[in-house]
Amino acid sequence: MTEPLVYSYGPCSTCRKALFWLRQRGRQPRLMDITSQPPSPEQLAEALRQLGGRSRLLNTSGASYRALGAERVRAMSDAEVLEALAADGRLIKRPFLVMDDGTILTGFRPEEWEPLFPPQPSL
Repeated sequence: MTEPLVYSYGPCSTCRKALFWLRQRGRQPRLMDITSQPPSPEQLAEALRQLGGRSRLLNTSGASYRALGAERVRAMSDAEVLEALAADGRLIKRPFLVMDDGTILTGFRPEEWEPLFPPQPSL
């Protein structure tokens, strides 16, 4: 199994917590800067499908989201939202985790990540 792919942003404290958490479990994730190399449109579409909606995809606390405006985002079609996300990685909730099997998680909720990364037994 290869290491998970994590799209993150260096200054993001949630990303740093997630990366620390993964490393505590002996994992060395492959990192991508979500602002300079956001997930592909295909990954974003799959995330939308897996996560059951936009709320888990959008970084609603970021400046890019505020610049667009919540009302405008609500009026957008899913295709338009995906296009906006692919164009501006700061709109994407982070960290954005992609597993080998195609599983995608956004944000860092240890209770959701735990089944994918159980603690390794001590030797």
